[in-house]
Amino acid sequence: MIDASTFLRRALFADAIFSGIAALGFTFGASAFAALFNLPEALLRETGLFLIAYTALVGWLASRATLAKPLVLLVVIGNAAWTVGSIALLLSGAVSPNLAGVLMVVAQAIATGVFAELQYVGLKKSGHAVAA
Repeated sequence: MIDASTFLRRALFADAIFSGIAALGFTFGASAFAALFNLPEALLRETGLFLIAYTALVGWLASRATLAKPLVLLVVIGNAAWTVGSIALLLSGAVSPNLAGVLMVVAQAIATGVFAELQYVGLKKSGHAVAA
């Protein structure tokens, strides 16, 4: 367990807000976003459903004064992997988004990468192990 820095908790909270908004939009507006971005509706809806669970986890972490370091590392690594995976999706040819879709995927990949970096910095600023 670590004593979570205020910086880490704020980075996690910001990630939860960003992810929660995306979760609601993609889950309940998948068909509209599919038409807007020329991306598969199922991909958007399933992404939204995943983000609901992710938002709950990250929001819960943000609310804790002490955290399990492996859970925070999982979030950081997950965000970094999401960033790489988003760009890989565009380069793979598996989807054919229009310009708005490409910009949306790139923008959320950048935002997710920024969250990974902020959370990593926050982890480094956090106190060492706390006795249970």
